[in-house]
Amino acid sequence: MRGSTMIKMVREEEADAITHCGTMHADEVFATAFLELYYGEIKVARVKEVDKNLKKETLVYDIGRGKYDHHQENAEVRENGIKYSSFGLLWKDFGIKYLEKLKIKEKEEVFLALDQDFVMMIDAIDNGIFPKIEASYKVKTVSDVIKLFNPSFGTNEKENDQFALAVSVAKTIWKREIRQVVGKIKAKHLVLKEIKEQKGPILFLKEYMPYEQTLLESSFGEKFLLVVFPSNRGGYSVQCIPISTEIKEDRILFPEEWAGLDQKALQEVSKTKTIRFCHRNRFIACCDTKEDAIAIAKKAIEIAEEKEKNG
Repeated sequence: MRGSTMIKMVREEEADAITHCGTMHADEVFATAFLELYYGEIKVARVKEVDKNLKKETLVYDIGRGKYDHHQENAEVRENGIKYSSFGLLWKDFGIKYLEKLKIKEKEEVFLALDQDFVMMIDAIDNGIFPKIEASYKVKTVSDVIKLFNPSFGTNEKENDQFALAVSVAKTIWKREIRQVVGKIKAKHLVLKEIKEQKGPILFLKEYMPYEQTLLESSFGEKFLLVVFPSNRGGYSVQCIPISTEIKEDRILFPEEWAGLDQKALQEVSKTKTIRFCHRNRFIACCDTKEDAIAIAKKAIEIAEEKEKNG
């Protein structure tokens, strides 16, 4: 596949694109990956300073205080306050054209979704805005993963070799991100159609598709408590729906007495022939048949309503 091999690293005078040398970061790595995917093939140089006699057509980013360098006072900022990095600036100028090359129909929608879902994260972290995550363990972002490709202490790894390797990984990630976003947007329109047409409180999908964000962001989704869909392990899954995008607590849970039981015990207590699993945290259960999946969804609602009625 074109653009899937290692980028060609060259001297400055031979380069189509120039960025900085030294420690690599996600913004110029993903910027380089995007440029190679956009142009098909580019020659890249990494430098300490940009030659003033450089040919005009050479694209310079993340260095040189030009259009695609964000290290200056007049650097561009999004409406939400997130400053662009080199990746974001290049995506802003060339993103729509790239999506047109890929023949993506919903190009404007995909462009914005990619910016919000991925590019903005890279830009924010590179500009010193880090995700606020409370955890008792190290949380690594994509930006952290890219830093892993910098030469390791005590090795003979070469900067440019490692940069080329990081770019090849970034290309794979970026292509997958685009594919996932395109899929989500296609699914969004299908999910909207279903949640408008179905009465609730159980949403049935004929095939699995990313549904949660669309459902939670639409007023039509407020009437649903559970969703039933074919499982990729066979049979049907029944998934509880969170209260909102901000509140991850589920609107309803499966009965406490079902939680974490083995299949035989679960079938007995639920009185359902083909039920085979209920998560110990009670947010998902599975059955072999569609009929039983819908039946346990109804039972979960009935039991929850009865408990609420009795206090």
